[in-house]
Amino acid sequence: MKAFPILSCFFLLSVSLPAEKVTIQKIGGKATLLVEGEPFQVHGVGGDGDLGKLKASGGNAVRTWGIDKNTQAILDDAHTQGIKVALGFWLGHERHGFSYTDWDSNVNQAESLFAAVKKYKDHPALLLWGLGNEMEGFEKSSNPAIYTQIEYLARKVKQIDPDHPIMTVTAEIGKKQIDGLNRFCPSVDIHGINSYGGGPSLPKRYRDGGGVKPYLITEFGPAGTWERPKNKWDMPDEITSTQKAAAYRKSYEAFTADPLCLGSFAFMWGTKQEASATWFGMLLSTGEKTASVDELTQLWTGKAAKNLCPVIESLELGQANEELDPGSTITVNLKATDPENDPLDVQWILTEDWKEVAEGGDLRAAPPKFPKAILPGTTGEQAKIKLPKGGGTYRIYAFIRDGRGSAATGNISIKIKGERKPIPAESLDTPVEITGASQNGPWAASGWMGNTAQLRMDEASTENPKVGKECTKISFQSESGWAGVVWQHPAGDWGDTPGGFDLTGATQLSFWARGAEGGEKVSIGIGNIGNDKRYHDTFSDKKDLTLTSEWQQFEIDLTGKNLTRIKSALYFTTSSDGKPQTFFLDGVIIQ
Repeated sequence: MKAFPILSCFFLLSVSLPAEKVTIQKIGGKATLLVEGEPFQVHGVGGDGDLGKLKASGGNAVRTWGIDKNTQAILDDAHTQGIKVALGFWLGHERHGFSYTDWDSNVNQAESLFAAVKKYKDHPALLLWGLGNEMEGFEKSSNPAIYTQIEYLARKVKQIDPDHPIMTVTAEIGKKQIDGLNRFCPSVDIHGINSYGGGPSLPKRYRDGGGVKPYLITEFGPAGTWERPKNKWDMPDEITSTQKAAAYRKSYEAFTADPLCLGSFAFMWGTKQEASATWFGMLLSTGEKTASVDELTQLWTGKAAKNLCPVIESLELGQANEELDPGSTITVNLKATDPENDPLDVQWILTEDWKEVAEGGDLRAAPPKFPKAILPGTTGEQAKIKLPKGGGTYRIYAFIRDGRGSAATGNISIKIKGERKPIPAESLDTPVEITGASQNGPWAASGWMGNTAQLRMDEASTENPKVGKECTKISFQSESGWAGVVWQHPAGDWGDTPGGFDLTGATQLSFWARGAEGGEKVSIGIGNIGNDKRYHDTFSDKKDLTLTSEWQQFEIDLTGKNLTRIKSALYFTTSSDGKPQTFFLDGVIIQ
């Protein structure tokens, strides 16, 4: 018991140590990152997985993409583990609605960055600042205003914190990224590059393209979904975790041989739904490592990892992989071994497969699973699967675990004949309150739209609430453009996944609203997801309002409407109308 206060005191002392000065030395064409004058080759990862496990694997750095409520804890944990942090600050993307020519958007973004730099610049875990990630987008050319804004931000950050280098990150180097940084961004010290299938050739391509800045590989791994060949039903086939390990090695060895390269961050230390549940993740959601971690451990430390991961020798259907009959039974055969001869446990999972792959690593909800499809008699060597009656594309996963923290993964893409059938929504009893002190609805205010950089929302405002002690305050701070928020189920989903609720029998959506001054123009409604999405709202209506400064109650009639799937129970949009807008919502109820 007495050990806890001692450990707490040690922890507080450890994070109060001064920041370590980080510089870049460039001699005779070789660039070296120096931490307090000592060479530091980045053996890093990107992701939110266990940093203790990273340290044990030989890693020494982690990359983040943005500042949030977890930033302080990440820095503190990293320092405790002896890990350095490339601390990222997310800069707006034009494809998400951000404008690099809008005054207010850029000023607010800059002020947020400068505040973060002042807050974290003295943390001893800080290695460098990462300004943005792939802001140039994926079109054939970039907006020069992006690079001029990066230079402005980098120059100002250097004035606040002269002791840490500044990096900005681009998606590969194929479309003027090198020229943009060389021409417009002299204050950027490091070119961060995300490269997957092109990793082994990147050092040569960087020099051929005129690259002169020291660089870090900020994401690398197996070939991306956009780089892999498509199968007969236009879906990318994924290689096994065993095969991915070799891809990490091939890229890593190419980077390390280049004297301009300061190191690399493998992607990703954790798990993420991106085309599949396993495409880039080096760890499973249950914590086990895969062979990519073993490979990196060997590369980082020169020693073999402990408890090597299982090896997948083959994974294939028991019949020809042609379009399959709905409702039929198929088999999948697996051959896997363990280097230490540990007994292996195999988990089989069938999921739908997204036809559209999210662009640029955007967050994507996991597709539906079909646990009842795995039939009795399934073993570790062979799965028996009853296919769904709905058509479309699916994936069959095999998760192989040795019971001691190591795993392997593989999957097969299949196509079932016919059209995919939506999964019905669950019924939900009303009344249900969407916002307010008594909020009990399952929808989340997760669908932010338009110029979100200028949008602020406080769902627990105490400024003159109408119902209870709290209301929702919304402020759109721009003098141009628009913004809005959708209350979604599941959170973050725009109609791609099952969810929402059957509200059949409900008669109205009612809500209270007022403006801060009066005259604010807003649209408030239900059902924002259109019929172009598979899991769309079955009913949609809205009120276009000009608010007064006094609370008013409004209603949307639901009587007799098709409410069998309400994915977005509430949404609002507002535009500036030449000046910032602030308004309030309260007592939003479906009954």
